[in-house]
Amino acid sequence: MRTDNRLSRVLHALLHLERHDGPATSDEIGRMLNTNATVVRRTMGGLRDAGIVGSVKGHGGGWTLARPLDQITMLTIYDALGEPSLFALGQAQDAPGCRLEQAANTALGKALDGARRRFRKELERVTVADLRDEAGPPDFRLPS
Repeated sequence: MRTDNRLSRVLHALLHLERHDGPATSDEIGRMLNTNATVVRRTMGGLRDAGIVGSVKGHGGGWTLARPLDQITMLTIYDALGEPSLFALGQAQDAPGCRLEQAANTALGKALDGARRRFRKELERVTVADLRDEAGPPDFRLPS
């Protein structure tokens, strides 16, 4: 199964944006994340729509933080990314009329819903500034 690394990558990019002098281009962020500028623009566009980042067009333009890191929770970013799926587990639909399958699906559904609620609660508790503070002093800046 392919993993979805967008949340981790976006957190990484936001931490660097705070330390970057001026706007960071999609190319700069892409080099840092080892991806291409198109992926960066698509992802950052969703964050812009959520009010997490801003963009400046033209020469000297790029991406900037739209608010301080202590006002951005991990949950805000997770939601802006469209709530990526947490689990590869799913409910069977082989015999929808079977009460045994229904019972199994109900139990699994309750467990998954509980795990999602706990996950969201944990994400809501942590700001991006908390991550910055845990990381300590910067080791490098975005590539120019």
